[in-house]
Amino acid sequence: MKIVFMGTPEFAVPALEALIEKFDVEAVFTQPDKPKGRGKKLAMSQVKEVAVKHDIKVFQPEKLKKDRETIEELKNIAPDFIIVVAYGQILSKEILEIPKYGCINLHASLLPKYRGAAPINWAIINGEKVSGNTTMFMDEGLDTGDMLLKSEAQITDSMTAGELHDKLMEQGGELLVNTIKGIMDGKIKRIKQEDDKSCYSPMLSKETGKIDWTKGGEKINNLIRGLNPWPLASTHYNGEVMKIYEAQVLKENSNFEPGYIMDVSNDGIKVSTGSGVLLIKKIQFPSKKPMYVKDYIKGNTINTGLVLC
Repeated sequence: MKIVFMGTPEFAVPALEALIEKFDVEAVFTQPDKPKGRGKKLAMSQVKEVAVKHDIKVFQPEKLKKDRETIEELKNIAPDFIIVVAYGQILSKEILEIPKYGCINLHASLLPKYRGAAPINWAIINGEKVSGNTTMFMDEGLDTGDMLLKSEAQITDSMTAGELHDKLMEQGGELLVNTIKGIMDGKIKRIKQEDDKSCYSPMLSKETGKIDWTKGGEKINNLIRGLNPWPLASTHYNGEVMKIYEAQVLKENSNFEPGYIMDVSNDGIKVSTGSGVLLIKKIQFPSKKPMYVKDYIKGNTINTGLVLC
């Protein structure tokens, strides 16, 4: 069985490694090398690193759907499946129709919820207790194809987007292998998505992370968890941007205005919100490293009575 894999970031690596172990991966498509670090040297994607290690042919078109030469090479490979995991490019109908059995995508949500670019983050931001992966046949829509298999992952009250990312990343490979085997054995039934139950997870930006202190403590904490490690939730303290890595909802009420700093101690910064109190535990100021509040206040001062905004 011939497989072509399309993927780019770390999230796609375990999936590619699982496919290499079980099947014949003929080629890997990934995004072009990009400048990285202070020296701006060209760096390979994590997926390309794995392909090179296993002597698998790599294609890196700028825009695959407009690259006639590469599309013809893909047709000549005549793959049974094209497997897509966080590739970063939209596939045309022509490409979707190349593989014998179809194009399969691994998406990091329990579809039809959280279609789109940032499903892991928005699941946490919205306070979901369960997330997961879904494999699906790809069509021309955005994560709208018929579903195949799912795997679930519990979201704990303290879990960050980075931690959920790693959990789903490790689950993805096995789910893809089981999906391919199930299709070949005729044991998987295609399930159409119910569009009326769908929602989208738009791309993140630094604007997404601006904290509105009039919201409740739990919602603010979900935002902090959902944007860690990037782009991070933030607020302004005394005119400076303060990024927040970690916080905790306290079982306390407050009569102070939202954003008011009630207390500062080794435990953290106690802040009044629109509903309840939030304890900020880990922060970062411009040009400084992330630090727990207990370490930051050893050489710096955070004043009570000021209002974060």
